[in-house]
Amino acid sequence: MNQPPKRVPPHRDDPDFAERVASRVQHLMAGRVRDFRVQLHERGLVLRGRTRTYHAKQLVRQMAMEAAGMLILADEVEVC
Repeated sequence: MNQPPKRVPPHRDDPDFAERVASRVQHLMAGRVRDFRVQLHERGLVLRGRTRTYHAKQLVRQMAMEAAGMLILADEVEVC
């Protein structure tokens, strides 16, 4: 987590955009998020997955927003 998130160039027509954002966040979180998925909607992102702590959930949200350059519409990452 020492390096800043790289922004994934947003191309809404790119079917791999959400997958690349999810991959970038998973890499930065180094195993602290499980089953992480990103869904792209016209106005922003929907995040899904699981973490063990609320702090990790906050980090996932921040990293996804920075990597994608888009707002988070729904954060459905569970703390369990």
